[in-house]
Amino acid sequence: MFFPVLMMCSLLNTALPFDLGQSTRCVSIPPEMSVCHDVGYSEMRLPNFLGHTSLENEVIPKSEDWRPLLQTGCHPQARTFVCSLIAPVCLDTFIQPCRSMCVAVRDSCAPLLACQGHAWPEALDCERFPAEEDICLSPVSKEAAHFYKVIPKPTCQGCPAVEEAFAYKRVLDAFCQNDFAVKAKVTRRRFPSEEPEFEIEGRVEFISQGQLLPYDTHSLLQQWMLVNESCGQRLTRSGRSLLYVLVGDVQADGTVSVKRIFQWHKRDTQLTLAVRKWRHHKC
Repeated sequence: MFFPVLMMCSLLNTALPFDLGQSTRCVSIPPEMSVCHDVGYSEMRLPNFLGHTSLENEVIPKSEDWRPLLQTGCHPQARTFVCSLIAPVCLDTFIQPCRSMCVAVRDSCAPLLACQGHAWPEALDCERFPAEEDICLSPVSKEAAHFYKVIPKPTCQGCPAVEEAFAYKRVLDAFCQNDFAVKAKVTRRRFPSEEPEFEIEGRVEFISQGQLLPYDTHSLLQQWMLVNESCGQRLTRSGRSLLYVLVGDVQADGTVSVKRIFQWHKRDTQLTLAVRKWRHHKC
């Protein structure tokens, strides 16, 4: 799943610096470039800020290299930042992202690249972008940034073993020792698409909510699988939808880690008993 991100790092590290004095032309954002649809404008400049000159040979294929990272939801302005570089808006003046926007996106998204053993690309060195007193795309407001900070985010982690044979007391102990427990069905798309490869199917059922947010937990678990690809692979190894109980913690910094994974088979009496007893259980 993350091999396009590795490719992205390679491509960006070799991207040519953009010369603001060179001549450019305006072109329509092509339908094939779906990562930059609905960004508020329909025409872009070529060459773009990464030095790409050809839509068919560079811009469109290389825009797809960003998709896996953007699907993790690593920052609310990640797509705006990316599209301002690969499909800059066509106006009378060049509009780059502000340095502060670059820093905000880098600080949130670079850890996901680090999870795969790669540093933030040199071509996206935030010092190359203008300060906010210049004309540029500014980051979200302080109020919106604060709201984003309080939303739990997935952490990069090793994948716990999937437990399949256990007594209900072992499950209750796991519930007691962790912050949350949720019941979720996991599936994997068999064919390439614009959607994430790993998917949380249907709604997430809370057994113990802890600090998770009801409206955010489905997308949080989806992002957790994308960040931790080995877990997504492990949970979908059979090629069909499987039901699990995911047990974990929300750390002080708002990051979420999954500590225990129990597979819920159709006739699993122990998990059913554990969930029933949990309602009145005292740790």
